[in-house]
Amino acid sequence: MALRLADGTSWSDTLARAVAATPEAFGTAPDGGATLHNLVEGEWRAVGTPTAVRSPVDNTTLVNLARLDADAARAAVAHAAAAHRDWARTPLAERTARVDDALDALTAHRDLLALLLVWEIGKPWRLACADVDRALDGVRWYVSEIERMLADGREPLPGPVSNIASWNYPMSVLVHAELVQLLAGNAVIAKTPSQGGAVCLTVAHALMRRAGLPATLVSGSGEELSEVLVRAPEIGAVAFVGGRSNGGKVAAALLDSDKRHFIEQEGLNAWGIWNFSRWDTLAAHLRKGFEYGKQRCTAYPRFVVQRDLVDEFLDMYLPVVRSIRFGHPLAVDETWRAGDPLPELDFGPLISAAKADELRRKVDEAVRGGAVPLHRGKLDGAPFLDGQDTSAYVAPAVLLAPPGRSRLMHAEPFGPVDTIVVVDTTDELLAQMNASNGALVASLACDDEELAGKLAVDLQAFKVGINKPRSRGDRDEPFGGRGASWKGAFVGGDLLVQAVTVGGDRRLYGNFPDYSSYPAT
Repeated sequence: MALRLADGTSWSDTLARAVAATPEAFGTAPDGGATLHNLVEGEWRAVGTPTAVRSPVDNTTLVNLARLDADAARAAVAHAAAAHRDWARTPLAERTARVDDALDALTAHRDLLALLLVWEIGKPWRLACADVDRALDGVRWYVSEIERMLADGREPLPGPVSNIASWNYPMSVLVHAELVQLLAGNAVIAKTPSQGGAVCLTVAHALMRRAGLPATLVSGSGEELSEVLVRAPEIGAVAFVGGRSNGGKVAAALLDSDKRHFIEQEGLNAWGIWNFSRWDTLAAHLRKGFEYGKQRCTAYPRFVVQRDLVDEFLDMYLPVVRSIRFGHPLAVDETWRAGDPLPELDFGPLISAAKADELRRKVDEAVRGGAVPLHRGKLDGAPFLDGQDTSAYVAPAVLLAPPGRSRLMHAEPFGPVDTIVVVDTTDELLAQMNASNGALVASLACDDEELAGKLAVDLQAFKVGINKPRSRGDRDEPFGGRGASWKGAFVGGDLLVQAVTVGGDRRLYGNFPDYSSYPAT
């Protein structure tokens, strides 16, 4: 049966809703297409060089993103610094009321924001809604707790917080962080991720701006804007979420500075299997782990398995991988009617055709180097529209024993590709789980939880799960990384507010040049 787009979900319909909701943030390009404005110097301005942005869902052009140059970014930062001084003096009650107003406006447009995420970054509907809901619910919790968090005399930073985040969680990571930073008394600057989420973030920031929040949103290349958004003297703190290469550049730019920073650089999160038998429980965890094609910092793409358990592990694991559902997030059959659920998928496309090609090359490279392909899925049979561009889609793959020189051995693939390493001793287990010199999360599947607890002490991960996965967490749960996966202050719960304020007699938790300090997780 031929598939079609669910009624009311086409990009033209979705964009029209976005423009109607926040017309001040959009302009019209010479070709008649929509162009996103930049939120600079307190207003939406038609400045910058327009560049077409395409959807990973089907490679259609979505909008034009107006990219600023460094000079325009410097002017935006200078204005944000002046706005910061006024906002820092604003009473907490008024800051809270304005953040509440923004949350109410964002909540009213929740479904629009989620549908924008479906088109812009390829999230299935359920996961897109979860991204928006986690942002809004999380910030409401901070609103209820902020008075307590600032009770020990903490004050805003000396300048605005500069936020440079990856594309995968525009709402629950980037907008969530900004609203908490604003609540704590800081003006905020955000750089639109180059690969996706620009329209969703534009609509969200327009609603935030209407609520009277001192927010700046700029677009441009990382090379062009990084020097300004990281090193400008007006900046009070730098928040970065992304890979180790770009994160390392940001960290290097801050070496001669005492500027507050929190730099999340990912890592190869591993799940170790040792003296284990509860396979049904593990299967449920691993199935959920494929959500959004493992394009998230807390995904588990590496399994380190005791040799005596390899056969039992594969008996459980391979059926899970073969059951994963992926395809066009909005493709439905002719029986679908308005109000029916949208497709229930584990993931849609990767963020771009270029990323999909890169991941395929990594798999081919590993196999040529000696990895054993236990499973390589195909796009055939997945729910796509007739004639649809599928260049950004990658089916799940599983490789046994990736060679040491392959890129999949030591780095996170950021896609639906898992690798399995076989070990004979607990020392080998720990060494292989620590392959990336630090990670955000790790887990151990072990019937003897006392033994698992002892092994966990030697894992270079910020959070370690025993017979369960770990994640960033919400509300009062801290988040950070060990080793090369994190630099600077940790965040989450009270730690996020402490990271964007000064005062009190408590030393910050985090990884710093002269010390590392870890909270209970």
